[in-house]
Amino acid sequence: MDHFSYIGGQLHCEATPMSAIADSVGTPCYVYSRATILHHYDRLADAFSSLNPLICYSIKSCSNLAIIKLLKDRGAGMDLVSGGELFRAMQAGVDPANCVYAGVGKTDVEIRQSLQAGVGWFNVESEAEFENIAEIARELNIPCKVALRINPDVDPKTHRYTTTGKKESKFGVDIDRARAFFRTYGHDDLCKLTGIHLHLGSPIYTAEPYVSAITKVLGLIDQLAADAANPVTIDMLDLGGGFGADYETDQSPAASDYAGEIVPLLKARVEQGLQIVIEPGRSIMANAGVLLVRVLYMKTSGDKTFAICDGGMNTLIRPCHYDAFHFIWPTKVESAHIPPSRAKQMDLEGLIPMDVVGPICETGDFFGIDRPLPPLQRGDLLTVFSAGAYGMVMASRYNSMPLPAEVLIDDQTVHVIRRRETYDDLVAHERHGVGTPAEVEHAHGVNT
Repeated sequence: MDHFSYIGGQLHCEATPMSAIADSVGTPCYVYSRATILHHYDRLADAFSSLNPLICYSIKSCSNLAIIKLLKDRGAGMDLVSGGELFRAMQAGVDPANCVYAGVGKTDVEIRQSLQAGVGWFNVESEAEFENIAEIARELNIPCKVALRINPDVDPKTHRYTTTGKKESKFGVDIDRARAFFRTYGHDDLCKLTGIHLHLGSPIYTAEPYVSAITKVLGLIDQLAADAANPVTIDMLDLGGGFGADYETDQSPAASDYAGEIVPLLKARVEQGLQIVIEPGRSIMANAGVLLVRVLYMKTSGDKTFAICDGGMNTLIRPCHYDAFHFIWPTKVESAHIPPSRAKQMDLEGLIPMDVVGPICETGDFFGIDRPLPPLQRGDLLTVFSAGAYGMVMASRYNSMPLPAEVLIDDQTVHVIRRRETYDDLVAHERHGVGTPAEVEHAHGVNT
């Protein structure tokens, strides 16, 4: 259940009208529902409870400190892909021991920071990366736990930009090469290589790719343990994330549907001591957030009708980058136009096909093309649904547009969890120009 609903023809987030949010905070604005976030997390935790997993929320999906803290307080660890995300997690009070750190390009500085902070697991993606982490761990004399990211060569049947489990992926190592990896590095004194990490891609709408990948990896775990000359015991399996979100009606399975096929494969292993980690992001956040924009102008050009809004690809890049579908609808409509669901197909009577576009100087700046919508006029509010994941985190200042505000709704309370940027914010890092050599050196030192 997502806590966005039309009451008396007006869209509400929980008990708060979207129009009231726009009046108080302005647009464009990301709006998140606290109740929906917690509902999605709890549903996942309940579905996999028999495995007692460490659920590490994927910060890259929506990295606001208030969201991180909300999920931390609910019991989540964190999935990190950068030093900045580790910093965010720690700022929100997360214990680094409850974090897993993935990513193909960890810098030496990030590795040192993570070792010193006590990150729970490094998910490594190459021989060169393992050797570098091991060298830095020896330099600092800090032990760490390492999981090897394995590509089981499973096709998750998702967008090519977010398919990560194929053999040719830049991520991880293929399952055949993994055997040699464990033979070479499986007995390092400080970097304990006793985990395996999977991440097949996102979004994945069936459990079948997970079943296939897990089955292959369990076979590898047994082979590693049975190697008489060089046995390795795997005590952690990170299943990654990628569970689908319902961008279109009834497209996504429930968490229990995934668990129904995954849990039977792993329950006995967990009873024997295998720790399971899951890294959800999209499945928690996508439908827990929307983007609120205002129509600036209506325009016709040839046979086309355009609704030009105050937010575009700078605030939500998914439609033009991934060809992603997001349901778009006015926040206030007549009763006949209250949508039954977020669907591609609906009753077209009284609707006008139009392109919903933004203010950016790019032809590719759009939220939706040829969308049937009720008649619109200047000043109307539109909601772009399912924008809670990979929305704000991928927003940019292109065309020198300040970043939007973010708010978290708790029933009738509006919490501004990120203020809208100002023009001063746009140039704050540039006011000193090139700077003196000392200033430049200091700036670089801050980054490293």
